[in-house]
Amino acid sequence: MTDDVGHLIFDVESVADGRLISSVRYPGDGLSPAEAIERYQKERLEQTGSTFIPHTFMVPIAVVIAKVSRDFRLLDIVSLDEPAYRPHVITKHFWQGWEIYGCPQWVTFNGRSFDLPLMELSAFRFGLPIAKWFSGSGYQSPRNRFCTSAHLDLQELLTNFGAAKMNGGLNLAAQMLGKPGKMGIRGEDVQSYHDRGEAKSISDYCRCDVLDTYFVFLRSRLMTGKLVLAEEQKLVEEARDWIERQSESCQACADYLAAWNDWHDPWTSDTAFPLDEHAGEDGHAAAEGDAAPCSDVTEPDASPNDRPGGRDGAMQPVAAEASSEATD
Repeated sequence: MTDDVGHLIFDVESVADGRLISSVRYPGDGLSPAEAIERYQKERLEQTGSTFIPHTFMVPIAVVIAKVSRDFRLLDIVSLDEPAYRPHVITKHFWQGWEIYGCPQWVTFNGRSFDLPLMELSAFRFGLPIAKWFSGSGYQSPRNRFCTSAHLDLQELLTNFGAAKMNGGLNLAAQMLGKPGKMGIRGEDVQSYHDRGEAKSISDYCRCDVLDTYFVFLRSRLMTGKLVLAEEQKLVEEARDWIERQSESCQACADYLAAWNDWHDPWTSDTAFPLDEHAGEDGHAAAEGDAAPCSDVTEPDASPNDRPGGRDGAMQPVAAEASSEATD
């Protein structure tokens, strides 16, 4: 399988290092790790409206990775160092696994700002060499923001590298495609789940985020011309079948499947786009005093090739070798 893996889609959940917070932010105050975390969370809530602590004070407590083939098929999903979830072992397996699979493309959602910096800093903390990640220079360096052959941040793609804001984040992008999005736990809840000893729940939450990211990744491949719509939808159905098989032994997959919705395909559906419950039969909201349509406008005959992604249309597939691309 190692030869076939072209993309590693991952998500990181982390918890605060209370000892580090106590010694760096509150030296001499004699705070216990738990007290230091609580105090810092209160400060963050006042400052930012969230209790989320910066990644520099965090360690990974769950990292889930989806192995995806070069032609974008979902091959497997693993939670590193499950069920022990030891931060140093998670970090070692993360970076060593990337090298074992031939340094495939990392895929994240907002990973450039959080997940990868955290995993780099964890390697620093735990004394792990990651020379290949620091190889090259300029645009050829894997760490370069625009070297998307090494790391594709889907939020960067969807915002043109920060030109716009992705309000709603992964939750919004996933639900645009009918996928569950956030289910129960949110990022700022992870610390309290960890404090209660619910490590498995954190890993399951992380696994669902990775599934959401996979489907957003597939749509991004369509949007950038690597797939056509029929191919993307076939991959979605194959992934759904895979999740259904896994749900027999994986509660997270069962929960994800229970919250699953199919994407509303406006190109094949006879119903209105679900934007306005008062939409008329033609898919447009009826307003009082609407003028009649111009009688001299002729609608073109519809054909299967009018559907985006039709093989005779403008969007033709290209070789699916994302790992060798300089940019996406």
